[in-house]
Amino acid sequence: MKKSNKNQNSFVRSGILLFSIISALVLSGCPLKPDIMLGLSLLAKGFTHPVGMAVPDDGTGRIFIVDQIGKISVIDAAGNLLSQPFLDVIGKMVTLDSGYDERGLLGMAFHPQYSTNKRFFVFYNVPRQPEDPDGFDSRVRLSEFLASESDPNIADAASEKVLLEVNKPQANHNGGQLAFGPDGYLYVGIGDGGGANDTGLGHTEDIGNGQDLTKLLGKILRYDVSTPGVLQIPDSNPFAGGSVAQPAIYAYGFRNPWRFSFDAGGAHQLFCADVGQNLYEEVDIVTAGENYGWNIREGLSCFDPQNPNRPPDSCPDIGGSGEPLIDPIIEYSHQRRGTSITGKAVVGGFVYRGSAMPELQGAYIFGDWSSSFINANGSILVATEIIAETWQVSEAGIAGCLRRKLNRYVLGFGQDLQGELYILTARRSGPSGDTGEVFKIIPAQ
Repeated sequence: MKKSNKNQNSFVRSGILLFSIISALVLSGCPLKPDIMLGLSLLAKGFTHPVGMAVPDDGTGRIFIVDQIGKISVIDAAGNLLSQPFLDVIGKMVTLDSGYDERGLLGMAFHPQYSTNKRFFVFYNVPRQPEDPDGFDSRVRLSEFLASESDPNIADAASEKVLLEVNKPQANHNGGQLAFGPDGYLYVGIGDGGGANDTGLGHTEDIGNGQDLTKLLGKILRYDVSTPGVLQIPDSNPFAGGSVAQPAIYAYGFRNPWRFSFDAGGAHQLFCADVGQNLYEEVDIVTAGENYGWNIREGLSCFDPQNPNRPPDSCPDIGGSGEPLIDPIIEYSHQRRGTSITGKAVVGGFVYRGSAMPELQGAYIFGDWSSSFINANGSILVATEIIAETWQVSEAGIAGCLRRKLNRYVLGFGQDLQGELYILTARRSGPSGDTGEVFKIIPAQ
């Protein structure tokens, strides 16, 4: 009898312990059996805030990492991080806030014929000029550079040609993504100007910058850069030749397009992650001339700039010219509402076209920066199109981690010429220190 009680008590204690573990995992948002498990292989570390990755199609196998502090570094084909930066624009940039800052060196793209013409493009913030409007914060700059003739791992810093500068009223919402499309044109993403709600100093009254076609803020732009040092407007741009709208605009109605990419397979669709305000994050498939809703809507919900935490019951479903507002393919909330997917800022990724993980072929791999400013807990998200225009999103489990979270801030993603994917992270929320790491996404071991 005594032995039986001991066994019974032991069983009860074990049951309570098991229940406690299960409860803790459920309450933490960590499923016991994630639908998708991924592995991470460290490629390089020692960066400050790696926000971008670019790979030239030049046969060298090199990977270039864009660090927000103003440097571009080279990882050679053997996986060695070269000590000397490829490019350093720190002396030309604004001074960054080490605690948190959305400005800096934010984007890079190699010309499709880089192997022969050595041309590449960068996007970064420079200080405001005396002639800029009072109270404005900085300018975003698009520049063209050449690689050095004597050393392929060094850029010719003196070759810079400034192609475009846009005044920014506030420090946040800079955008910064650069990418060449399958049409050979250069696509450029710029945020709505910053602040909040697309209102205030430097934001068009009543409609915001995202809806104002006379401004480049809150847009994805498209340029022909076939002539060195010159931005030209493609004749096929939706507003080319117009009398009011900026002819460089390819699509509009964005808040802060933080990373977009072209699907390397299929129809080469343009996937864009647009960071939300207080409630929702979204991903769009972008096509020419379309309006993606900000600041009339945030995600699928109506938006009131005067009350951003409470969506109105109704709002227009068309823009100022009668054009329809295009729905995102993916939306998730900042709060748990019937789903384990949550976060504060969506980070755009890539459609997977590699060979290492065939089960993910055609899935859109992206992420969320973190659900907390204090504790780094970014996540990798996987979206699959289950039927036409209907996408299902899951949070991937990470091999070796008890929870799904990375214990890092997710800053960006990259794709190599073989279609394999990389994730760029840091353990600090701001551009300081040396906790920045780049991982290759691999099958879970």
